Amino acid sequence: MQTVIHRSESRGHANHGWLDAKHSFSFANYYHPEKIQFGALRVLNDDTIAPGAGFPEHPHDNMEIITIPLSGKIAHKDSMGNSSVISAGEVQVMSAGKGIFHSEYNYNKDEELKLFQIWLFPNKKNVEPRYDQITLKDLAQENEFYQILSPDKEDQGVWIHQDAWFYLGDFKSGLMKSYHLNNPKNGIYLMVIDGSITINNTELNQRDAIGITETEQLDIETISNAKLLLMEIPMNL
Repeated sequence: MQTVIHRSESRGHANHGWLDAKHSFSFANYYHPEKIQFGALRVLNDDTIAPGAGFPEHPHDNMEIITIPLSGKIAHKDSMGNSSVISAGEVQVMSAGKGIFHSEYNYNKDEELKLFQIWLFPNKKNVEPRYDQITLKDLAQENEFYQILSPDKEDQGVWIHQDAWFYLGDFKSGLMKSYHLNNPKNGIYLMVIDGSITINNTELNQRDAIGITETEQLDIETISNAKLLLMEIPMNL
């Protein structure tokens, strides 16, 4: 097992007033030569957006974009004709493919919006752009990892053009949990959203992350109640 630790405080930080962003990987004006990507995972931004503020219309292409609101609501519009509101407890996916334009704003005028925005390189280029969003209410399981994304459109959660699987989990303290990879050639990037855990004798706390390769199973012990995001990702592009 090979591991790389990304502590919360080591992330890139940009505060634009309306946007307070933490970057796990090099993004915009933040550059770190050892934090360009983790396999197919290119971007993991932890954003706080001021009431009513947001990103005006801008383009994307050939990227799989996943947005997970942590609190608040996102107002989304795009060049495919989609106009929607995505709330905490939901997940949004866009396959930018051959090119799209979209805008995202904090839907609320009186509270902050907190979200993860995640970009993965696709395994197919110039596909027809697509959009989807789902609620996680019926997927969530206490003390278990529940799947929110996969490569299979018939599977649980949203799907993308990449051999990746994403899971969320809400765990009580004092538990031992194991995760078995769908593809042993993949890696795992795990973000502690809240709480504290131990992996491979390493303690990880709120917003710490760990990248893991060369293993078929991951064993996790919860030190406190913990909310986790686990991403199984191809390492060879």
